[in-house]
Amino acid sequence: MFDFVPDPILIQLGPLPVYWYGIGYAIGLAAAYFVMVWLARRAGEDPDVLANGIIIVAAAALIGGRAYHVIDQWALYQGDPIKIFLPPYTGLGVYGGIVTGTIAAWLYARYKRVPFLRWADIVAPGLFTMQAIARWGNFFNQELYGSPTTLPWGIPIECANRIVGASYDYSCQVLPETTRFHPLFLYESLSGILGALFLTWVGFHLRKRLRPGDLLLLFFIWYGAIRFVLETFREGNWTFFEVPTAQIVSLLFIIPALLILAWRHRPDHPSDDPASRPDVATWGAPGRAPEPRDPDVIDADDIDPDASDGEADPEAAADADREGDQGDADPEAPEALPA
Repeated sequence: MFDFVPDPILIQLGPLPVYWYGIGYAIGLAAAYFVMVWLARRAGEDPDVLANGIIIVAAAALIGGRAYHVIDQWALYQGDPIKIFLPPYTGLGVYGGIVTGTIAAWLYARYKRVPFLRWADIVAPGLFTMQAIARWGNFFNQELYGSPTTLPWGIPIECANRIVGASYDYSCQVLPETTRFHPLFLYESLSGILGALFLTWVGFHLRKRLRPGDLLLLFFIWYGAIRFVLETFREGNWTFFEVPTAQIVSLLFIIPALLILAWRHRPDHPSDDPASRPDVATWGAPGRAPEPRDPDVIDADDIDPDASDGEADPEAAADADREGDQGDADPEAPEALPA
């Protein structure tokens, strides 16, 4: 059996504690960035677009994730609302982060004038990567655990971190300290690893059948399905008419994504958003083939950059004038006789 009980604090810097949760978030964000840069190069896109974008999107996801968690676990904050604004070492809600992060990413793509759907496909495996790492922060906080289990990978939960509700009681007064619980964070972490590998594989091996945005839709379907199943092992959920809200949100991700995916792959639907550099792209949807070039239209690339602004070379102009004068002479005219 697994008996290790973690300390949520990595190190104490004077009065400031450094929590494992924040470290996990930072490491996950860094790993996601490297994955996205690697995929961007193989998708024929400029990875420099990610430099500022990842900070903006991560901040938006942090705000949305915190808001979702506070609503979900309002019982923890209603007695002391100031805790809502403290460093979010007590939890984040993934769905809230996905919604606000996606909105921020869409606005950033419009600002940078880059195709949002192509970049969403690049970001999707990175999201799974971050999730796989950041979820271990829940382990150190002793949260995101499920119902009691006798499975060998069940984890112990200290009495102070056990939850009690109207229809359940996991307290040490009811369940002994030796009770083990389902490590839902571990299940979600493993699903993140598999999801990142799956989307990356699809981007390489099925790219000719993809359309820009397909990998983001697959991300919604995959994560929604995993989360829907895991919620059945969890008590103390935020519910709506006795149904866990996370399961409702999961269906709101899964069903539209399936319908949109089917609609976009109908035979008469055109593709769009080709890669910025299709000649080097080896990953992701190829997009629409570039339109054939009109030979009568002069492209900016055809203009010699070394040519001066409308000023002709004097020697070349003189040569042209002499050739023009000779060309204008009548070839049948008799030559003048010497006097």
